[in-house]
Amino acid sequence: MGSAVLDCAHFTAGECRSCTWLGQPYDDQLAAKLAATRALVDAPGLVWLPPVTSPMAGFRNKAKMVVAGTADAPTLGILGPEGKGVDLRDCALHEPVVVAAMPVLAELVRRTDLTPYDVASAAPVGQRGELKHLLVTASPDGELMVRLVVRSTAVEARVRKHLPWLLDALPGLRVVTLNVQPEHRAVLEGEREVVLTEADTLPMRLGGVSLHLRPRSFFQTNTAVAAALYAEATAWVADLARSRVVDLYCGVGGFALHLAAPGRQVTGIEISADAIASAERSRDEAGLPGEIDFAVGDATAPEHATLLAGADLVVVNPPRRGLGHDLSVRLEESGASYVLYSSCNPETLARDLADLASYRPVRGRLLDMFPQTPHAEVLLLLERQRSE
Repeated sequence: MGSAVLDCAHFTAGECRSCTWLGQPYDDQLAAKLAATRALVDAPGLVWLPPVTSPMAGFRNKAKMVVAGTADAPTLGILGPEGKGVDLRDCALHEPVVVAAMPVLAELVRRTDLTPYDVASAAPVGQRGELKHLLVTASPDGELMVRLVVRSTAVEARVRKHLPWLLDALPGLRVVTLNVQPEHRAVLEGEREVVLTEADTLPMRLGGVSLHLRPRSFFQTNTAVAAALYAEATAWVADLARSRVVDLYCGVGGFALHLAAPGRQVTGIEISADAIASAERSRDEAGLPGEIDFAVGDATAPEHATLLAGADLVVVNPPRRGLGHDLSVRLEESGASYVLYSSCNPETLARDLADLASYRPVRGRLLDMFPQTPHAEVLLLLERQRSE
């Protein structure tokens, strides 16, 4: 990959600056991320493995497109400074199957006469249009989930009418939904999801496990690097031979299901009931060894103290805000021998490490989940220091 630089006409023209590091050689990006991470979380005895690299382009499995313009001539991309649409349907970051779907989805907007929602309009909210976003996710097998974020369900019959055409035009399309977001505020999606297809999950096949992704569930945006992340975790935990594992932010079961092993008991906790339903379905289909249980709950709640007290290893993959002081203290008090921390924000990771004073970082690896930006995923293994 060397010193290659990704060229983007939208960046050059000043239309889109989302990729803040575009123009920097890829090797320089990696070196800067690793240096910034080590400056925050380095510790004596911490062994850093070589970074996991990503393709510079075509890596992003999810497109979050703002729909603007008109029903006859929609733009799919972002909003410019004056609220006008900037069309980014050819964005180089997205997987090719996602890019290929964009013209078809633009045609769907035209066929269904879905008026894009005009955020800059002075008209009452009910008169500003219907379609807000198009959210497209691709699986490793090239299947797609398409979600239309709309202001109301008034357009449901129109979309259903053209669904056979859409399924024919996109043979890999598995799940289509309407997500209802009625409020005039900068929120990507709403609470209500109307599934229009027979299938309601997108299987994300990673190694021997297919994770069933539901419309509102979180999944890492870089499939290849996500697979590497789970493989790395599996290898590290195998070295430890831990028998009791608790995954506190388990999502659709990525870490929990990959860490299943004979004689090992794994428990996953996640606040989203949808995600837990997906994790249980994936578990039941995979026929994995050991005992794997999932429960709906808040990872940060004190009620998990007993569960943590019985754990040999606790896996945490928190949002950007990190674990926070209270949960870090509970981990300190848990007695668990190891913590496997997957972080998407080295700054909050460093803050949490200060609270996890009984643990010593022993192994780390940077995984480049987000090329062209300063963001990085970091996997860190923490070992409890025994008092002499």
